[in-house]
Amino acid sequence: MAGSDGTDAHDPDGEDPVYEAAAGWVARLSSSDATERDHAAFDAWLAADPGHAEAYAELDALWHRLGRVPDARRRRIPKAPACLAAAAVLGAVLAHQFGLTDWLRSDLWSGTGDIRHATLADGSRVDLNTGTALALRFTGTERRVALLRGEAVFDVAPDPARPFVVEGGGLSVRAVGTVFFVRADAAGKPVGVAEGRVDVTAAGRHLEVAAGEAVRRQDGDAVSVVKADVGRAMAWRDGRLIFSGERLSDVLAELGRYRSGRILLLDAALGERRVTGAFDPRHTDEALDAIAASLGVRVVRITPLVALVGPA
Repeated sequence: MAGSDGTDAHDPDGEDPVYEAAAGWVARLSSSDATERDHAAFDAWLAADPGHAEAYAELDALWHRLGRVPDARRRRIPKAPACLAAAAVLGAVLAHQFGLTDWLRSDLWSGTGDIRHATLADGSRVDLNTGTALALRFTGTERRVALLRGEAVFDVAPDPARPFVVEGGGLSVRAVGTVFFVRADAAGKPVGVAEGRVDVTAAGRHLEVAAGEAVRRQDGDAVSVVKADVGRAMAWRDGRLIFSGERLSDVLAELGRYRSGRILLLDAALGERRVTGAFDPRHTDEALDAIAASLGVRVVRITPLVALVGPA
């Protein structure tokens, strides 16, 4: 929305509750279970301020072409960052809405930015990384865990009569008295072993993964076993994210897992820059500032939900 002098009235360093509310309405009204009461409340919200209708229309249009927004502004920080921020806010709201099903199905879960530790009924221990949901199906003959979303480390209590199986991200992982992690997203290394070994079934293949190894997922469904620094991959349990010469785009994606909202990279070429460092996942803004200082890039925060990373 523009001010009287023709500039963007949105404060790039502050919050815009109108856009955040509009994002919520787009998400709610696009749902198949929106009620007449929802529509009545929406009409009342629209009538309360002419700016509400403008924000809603902008967000509704942006959502339909959301996939093209970052590319259109790839080379610079946009002059009207509120538009890009609005799209990201909406994406965050919708992502949260679609994740509710996983939370409802879960027996254990962690919120965005939270790390939880729990002991299961069989004595096994589990550490849940940010935004993780687990469903437990323990019987007299089997211990089965569905990793619905996120990432978890399992320290499995031996019980030869009841195999311990984790399913998630298209993988089935059978533990053999071990410590290992599983990620349910599209991570390049969705399984890694710190102690013992696991048997993995993925893409029709059976793999045996030992301590110090991980499953690597390549383009398509191809999987293989590779040597890996599993301790570094699991350092989040101790409040550290460790990167060694990794692409900025990958680092930002990893930091984004610990934030509500989005980190948007506006220049694809910058994404190839390499990052080395250790960061606290509880303080991702500090991590972004450190990366900006070391790489000479610029971070613009639109609201607490949106951070734009582009050329300085």
